[in-house]
Amino acid sequence: MTILHLSSIAHCLFVFVRRFIFRDSHRLTFTFLIAFVSFSAISPSLVWSTQMVDEFGRKVTVPDDPRRIVSLAPSITEIIFALNQESRLKGVTQFSDFPAEASKLPSVGSYVHLDLERIVALKPDLCIATKDGNPIKVIKMLEALHIPIYVVHPKNLELIMETIIGIGKILHADDRAKAIVEDMQFRVNTVKSLVLKAPHRPRVFFQIGISPLVSAGTPTHIHELITLAGGRNVSEGPVPYPRYSHEQILIMAPDIFIISSMARGEQFARVRDEWARWKDIPAVKNDRVYVVDSNLFDRPTPRLVDALELLATMIHPGLFEALK
Repeated sequence: MTILHLSSIAHCLFVFVRRFIFRDSHRLTFTFLIAFVSFSAISPSLVWSTQMVDEFGRKVTVPDDPRRIVSLAPSITEIIFALNQESRLKGVTQFSDFPAEASKLPSVGSYVHLDLERIVALKPDLCIATKDGNPIKVIKMLEALHIPIYVVHPKNLELIMETIIGIGKILHADDRAKAIVEDMQFRVNTVKSLVLKAPHRPRVFFQIGISPLVSAGTPTHIHELITLAGGRNVSEGPVPYPRYSHEQILIMAPDIFIISSMARGEQFARVRDEWARWKDIPAVKNDRVYVVDSNLFDRPTPRLVDALELLATMIHPGLFEALK
C-alpha cells in the first residue's frame, strides 16, 4: 500500500471511532486504543525526525522536513507566512486572515474550538499550537494519535522573537527568521532610544474590545508595548485583563485613550460619542481617543513591532513623526 492510501484508511478509522463513541461511550478507552495503534503503525511522519524542546518544556519529535503543517492559531499562520514557508501550510484556524492568502486555506475551526476530525483529514506531519488558547485536551489527543505537535508560548516581544527563531529552525528558514528578528530588534531599539528624549510619560488607558470595559494589566504584552512606547499604563497591576466602570476610568484620568477593536465606521463613531460625554477625562477633553486594529495588537507576530511604532506615534507624536 502507498503512504497516501494508508493515511486515508487512518482517517476513515478515525471517523468511524468518533461516531462509534457517541453510540457506546462504555467502549471509549478500548476504541481509542485501536485508533491510536492503527494510526501509529501507518503514520510516515517520524521516518526522518529530530527531537526538540518546545516552549511548553515538552520533548517533541519533529519531522526533519515537515511538508504538511496545520497551524492552530492565526498568529502561527502569520509567522509561517513571514518566513516565506506558506507552501507547507495545509490547514489553518478561523480568522487566519493575514496575509489575505491565508484565508483561502482549509479551516480546522477556531483556535479555542478545534475540529479534530478536520485536522486528521488533512494528514499533517506537524501541528504547531499555542499554549495560550489551544485546548490542552486537543493537544493531548493529537499526541495520542502520534501527530507531532510543537507548542509555542510567545507572551512578550522577546519570546515572540524566540518563537520565530524556533519555527524557522523547524522549517529550515533559519536565515529568514534571523533577518526578521534582527529587523524587529533594530526597530524596538529605535523606539527605546527616542523615548529617552521624552520629557514625560503620558497616562494611557488601553481598552480591549467595545464592551465590557476591559484593559491590560502588567503581565501582558500590551503593557510592555505601552511602556516601551513611552507611556504609563494606568491599568498596571497583577490582573492580566481587569474590568472597569466608566467612573473608575474618570478617576484614573488617562491622557490617552486607545480602543483595540475590529469595529470600524459607525460602531466606532458611536463609541467615541459615548466617551465624548465624559469631558473631565483628559484624553476626551484633548481629543486623544484613538482606535487601533485589534489584530495588529492582539497577535504575537512580527507585526507587533508595527503596533509598537503606531503606539509611539500616538503617545509622543512629535518624537515619532518619522515613524508614521
